[in-house]
Amino acid sequence: MPKHGKKYRNAVEGRDTVLRVSVEEGVKVAVEAAYAKFDENLDVAINLGVDPKYSDQMIRGAVSLPNGLGKDIRVVVFCKGDKEAEAKEAGADFFGSDELVEKIKGGWLGFDKAVATPDMMALVGKIGRMLGPRGLMPNAKTGTVTMDVAKAVTELKAGKVEFKVDKAGILHAPLGKVSFGPEKLLENLRALLDQVMRMKPSSAKGTYMKAVAVATTMGPGVKIDPLTVKKFLDV
Repeated sequence: MPKHGKKYRNAVEGRDTVLRVSVEEGVKVAVEAAYAKFDENLDVAINLGVDPKYSDQMIRGAVSLPNGLGKDIRVVVFCKGDKEAEAKEAGADFFGSDELVEKIKGGWLGFDKAVATPDMMALVGKIGRMLGPRGLMPNAKTGTVTMDVAKAVTELKAGKVEFKVDKAGILHAPLGKVSFGPEKLLENLRALLDQVMRMKPSSAKGTYMKAVAVATTMGPGVKIDPLTVKKFLDV
């Protein structure tokens, strides 16, 4: 069993870590349990009743959080010609084609998100092994392979979050900074949960949202009763 520090132990002291609470209570408790000296992030983990080995049950997409993520997102755009000017005007941190790919081949990965125009994907594919494992590969399903470069950059800068279930059917996503406060974090969580619920595949059998938990960067996880999600979204 891993050993936790004194501050972590104090954060869970007197709390039933098995108890599942409402969505609102879960976020409130997680925020109050944050103890780090820096502004921690709040993240959510959702266990979905899907089998990702089937393509029609692979839950992957993106959602624009109403309150953003509270951090500067560095965006790179793989494009050429007039699209470079469009990327620059939209606020892209880096843009280009061959020279940019060569720079990444050399080991540079100084960005958080990547966008590419469709005609650049053959070139981007050459660095797929570097981008893919880090979640940086542009993808049409998340809106990052597009000719509308300006829209993609603007959304990513504003806090658009990409998500994808792992092999175990669990989806992880950031919700913003603890300093946002419970209200803004709940608004971000509502946007994410609403999008995930809309993506429920017809082929998925049984319970779709099996378990939900939220936690800050350093704090303990708080289990949310998935039965309260529908009520939360209907508000």
